[in-house]
Amino acid sequence: MELRLVISDPGSGKSYQIELKDEKAKRLKNLKIGNEVDGGIVGLQGYKLEITGGSDNAGFPMKRGVHGTKRAMIFMTRGVGYNPDRDVRRRKRVRGEQIDEDIMQVNTKITQRTEKSIEELLGIKPAEKPTEEKAKEE
Repeated sequence: MELRLVISDPGSGKSYQIELKDEKAKRLKNLKIGNEVDGGIVGLQGYKLEITGGSDNAGFPMKRGVHGTKRAMIFMTRGVGYNPDRDVRRRKRVRGEQIDEDIMQVNTKITQRTEKSIEELLGIKPAEKPTEEKAKEE
């Protein structure tokens, strides 16, 4: 099992992507949208992550309220997977709210944090902004 975990930080507005394989990815199996996960699974000790959504290997979005792991055709007026210009109900195919092997991306947001920053825990170096001197040389 292999998937991409997208971690959104509501405080800073940034998001981070982590590739999970085998054992780490299997720890997320059978969890549902809205469940909280310990951040230690991905190396974020002391962080809590809430699952907010995701998509499967064909790009169909996961939708809260659609039980199970299968794809389903549901009537929608708005929401995840369908944003019409006017109020028209359509049948749209979406994925259930439970994570299984067909899910390729899981979206999460941080609900509890520690004093250490995410960049520090994940080993990401912050991008350097060009200073005025460097801009003048170019």
